[in-house]
Order: sequence, then C-alpha cells, then structure tokens
Amino acid sequence: MFRNITRWGLVAALGLIVASAAWADATGKWTWTINFNGNEVKQTLDLKQDGEKLTGNVTGRNGQKTDITDGKANGNDIAFVVVRNRNGQEFKQTFKGTVDGDTLKLKATFNANGQETTRDITAKREK
Repeated sequence: MFRNITRWGLVAALGLIVASAAWADATGKWTWTINFNGNEVKQTLDLKQDGEKLTGNVTGRNGQKTDITDGKANGNDIAFVVVRNRNGQEFKQTFKGTVDGDTLKLKATFNANGQETTRDITAKREK
C-alpha cells in the first residue's frame, strides 16, 4: 500500500512539473516595428507577469509610454488593452496573442474612423 501511495505521489509531482512548464512567462521587453506613413517605427512592450496578472506599458511611435489595462495571462495566451488619448479623443486597442519562447504573436484590434481594424504583430523578447 505504501508503494502505491509513493507511486501516485511521484506521478502527481511529475504532472505538476509538466503542467508548470507549459505556462509561458510573458515578463520582459518585447519589440517590433510597424510601417507608419512610410516610415518604419520601433515599438516596445514592457510586460510583468505575476501568475495570471499581466501589467506593463507600451511605448508608441511618439515615444510616449502608455500603461496596459485588463492584462491577463493563461498558459501561453495573453490579453490586454491599451487606451490612448489624442486631441481629446480616446483610442482603445485590444491585444490578444500567444507567447512561444522569445516570440510573442499578437492580434491588435482597434477602431479607426468608425471601422474596426486588426493588425498582426510578431514581437521578439530583448535579452
């Protein structure tokens, strides 16, 4: 009987190790470039993951940092919102994506002139 308990304890411990390895950590500085009015612009995303909570900020094309809100992490999936104010107008972008090692694949969704637009982003973690 003791042998069966030990065996099941070992199986449970190995299961926890494998499950925890499947959880990616989005913490770090991520960068990508976008084409804005014919110019390549580097953007930066600084993330801090604490369990399922995701915090951080995005540095936009004008160098201004904007905090992310509603940041969530679940396994390799992440999601967050960025709200910017420009000329008295609020612009909201929703980001959803996956972390795979040092690559972050995001889909950014935003409303531009009354039309919903999406952009695919592939960011690399800086080391």
